[in-house]
Amino acid sequence: MPEDLHVNDPWAPLEIDKDDREKIWSQSSSFAKDVWYRFTRKPTSLLGLFLLVVLVLFCVLGPSFVPHSYEVQNLNFVNIPPTFNVYNVEGRYIYLTPNLKLIEVAEDGTLLAPLARINDDGMKKRTTFDMGGGAELVLNYKAKPPQLEDSERNAITDMRQVRNKTYPLGTDNLGRDMLIRLMMGMRISLLIALIAAAVNLVIGILYGGVSGYIGGTLDTVMMRVVDIVSTIPLTLYVILIQVLMGGSSGILSIVIALGTVYWVNMARVVRGEILSLKEQEFVHAARTLGSGTWRILTTHLIPNAMGPIIVTVTMLIPNAIFIEAFMSFIGLGVMPPMASLGTMCNDALSTLRSSPYQLFLPALAICLTMIAFNFVGDGLRDALDPKLRK
Repeated sequence: MPEDLHVNDPWAPLEIDKDDREKIWSQSSSFAKDVWYRFTRKPTSLLGLFLLVVLVLFCVLGPSFVPHSYEVQNLNFVNIPPTFNVYNVEGRYIYLTPNLKLIEVAEDGTLLAPLARINDDGMKKRTTFDMGGGAELVLNYKAKPPQLEDSERNAITDMRQVRNKTYPLGTDNLGRDMLIRLMMGMRISLLIALIAAAVNLVIGILYGGVSGYIGGTLDTVMMRVVDIVSTIPLTLYVILIQVLMGGSSGILSIVIALGTVYWVNMARVVRGEILSLKEQEFVHAARTLGSGTWRILTTHLIPNAMGPIIVTVTMLIPNAIFIEAFMSFIGLGVMPPMASLGTMCNDALSTLRSSPYQLFLPALAICLTMIAFNFVGDGLRDALDPKLRK
């Protein structure tokens, strides 16, 4: 056959190149490896996973490195912010608190001790403080804003900004360390997240799986129970549980409430997936081979529905965290002296104008936690979608 005819013939066999064959060949990938690959290709998913790791380390390991307790009050250091301005008085640094008290501060920002009051002239609106060694300081709160004066009534204007080394995130209105309280509040939120995930995975999967697979009258009755449970507000559940427990409140009320009603959304999702999967050929094959109902559910149906289940769990967890914070905020959740993000927000309302950081810190922690779980859930939803698999 002529060479040019061989080239133009569409039915001519192709020459096999071993180098090209090696390039085309690749190692087979498992489903889990493929999901992880697609999950890591999305920047927001990695950001959410990174935030979750940081938050877990912050609340689990952080309290071991903080010398203060979340419940100990120090009324000498009330409403001290993370950074503040100090007056330089002959080499000694004095901080004027929002409560018009004077606290001596070291040069590196360590809080030392409050200055003792000598007298309080209410008529002239001046208060004299003892500096020690015969030296005195006068607080003139007639001026707007109040200012410090020396014993000769000369205003002290030499100021500098320092960071609070004793309490890096400041103190609340009772002198408690905001850092350790934020860590404990994050622990409560993550505990609620774990409980919500466990409840959804155990009760929701089993209830929805049985309802969807058996169907018929049993499915109708079980779904009507779900409808009834989902119509009653969760706040009312918590109040009723507290009444039944003799008025005692705390995290146990939230745990019981979530364990009672929080699985209904998961049950609906699982039921829908089981209804679509139970008519597939592999289920009919398993039934033909003599597999029972429980074996088909646990071996064939539920594992094939784990994609939507995992996505639903990660999406419902932020809602559970917000529910706990809201319940604690209105006084139905964690009670003092236990720290919670909701109780910290409630305590910060009284000092919102003078100390806004007390509300900003727990609100930021709630936002970061919810954003992290939402990013992870969004990444898992795309990674587990079989339509996106290449």
